[in-house]
Amino acid sequence: MSKALNYNSNYPSIADLRSKAKKRIPRFAFEYLDGGCNEDTNLIKNTAEIREVELLPHYLAKHSGSSMKTTLFGHEYDAPFGIAPVGLQGLMWPKSPEILAKAAFEHNIPFILSTVTTSSIERAAELTEGNAWFQLYHPTEDRVRNDLIDRAAAADMPVLVILSDVPTFGFRPRDMRNGLAMPPKMSLRNILQIVGKPNWALRTLLKGQPQFETLKPYMPKGLDLKQLALFMDKTFSGRLNEEKIKPIRDRWKGKLVIKGIATEADAEKAIQLGLDGIIVSNHGGRQLDAGESSIKPLTRIAQKYGDQITVMMDSGIRSGPDIARTLASGAAFTFMGRAFMYGVAALGQQGGDHTISILKAQLQQVMEQICCETTADFPDFIKKRS
Repeated sequence: MSKALNYNSNYPSIADLRSKAKKRIPRFAFEYLDGGCNEDTNLIKNTAEIREVELLPHYLAKHSGSSMKTTLFGHEYDAPFGIAPVGLQGLMWPKSPEILAKAAFEHNIPFILSTVTTSSIERAAELTEGNAWFQLYHPTEDRVRNDLIDRAAAADMPVLVILSDVPTFGFRPRDMRNGLAMPPKMSLRNILQIVGKPNWALRTLLKGQPQFETLKPYMPKGLDLKQLALFMDKTFSGRLNEEKIKPIRDRWKGKLVIKGIATEADAEKAIQLGLDGIIVSNHGGRQLDAGESSIKPLTRIAQKYGDQITVMMDSGIRSGPDIARTLASGAAFTFMGRAFMYGVAALGQQGGDHTISILKAQLQQVMEQICCETTADFPDFIKKRS
């Protein structure tokens, strides 16, 4: 049975949640979440170019109702969107991944846990009864890679997502100024920001300093910030290739998805390697400021390969109408990261439920308005560009 929609009418949009989050958490945490890289060109383009997509309503068509239910990898979800992996979620709000995993499970949408977030594989699986997905940030050691894959399998996670678009760390000026680059550092300015947000500070103190929970078995104890940076640099290699993907495909028996695809050439390679899905993404505009927005390659890839592999998208989606535009452009499913983190940073424990509820309500309204009965029908309602 679908969960009833429950949202705070004071915050009826993602923009409202973003504004509230900005006021509620320290500046360094908000800027880590909110910023892109370099000049933020691609961050801005992502949403702006999604919103260039126009839908055509069929007002005189026979309409028997609209359903957001969407089948993906054999599971029927209640909506065609899920929660994208986000690193260091506990920095923005204590226990954020747990709040979002629980809300996703209750609303029957997918939650993807990042390797470098602040909850463990086992805890996410517990909260979602094994329905969470896991995003693997590729380790340099086969031993660590295999153990992470085996832990996700033991937790009955149905989908493994491998990350392709972080061969290097993005150049992010805000994070550098705020001491959140590698190695991280805590400055007097950051401390003053924390003092200015006593609610965040108290809750963080009560819940404990955020840590890389999934990585704890592989980390030496008592690392200082500089040693942590060295550990992360030594442990992970974000650059993927065919030789790195093949052993993952052989070991992982569930559905395998690659995230970060931005060209037709890489989409074709994913198909050749036997992957089950791709998430077209530019990492929320945080990696390559000179690249395309996410919607442009999505449109081409879905048109060319949508009948051969499941094509999904994240980056730049901020509303129910944005979800509709993305589905109309050919995506089978969509994911969002910042939108949900704004919700939790703004509203704490209620943030996950609230954000999912408003996105469902917005998307349902669009479907009813244009007379779209199922999410698979969205491409029939797009205005073709001349």
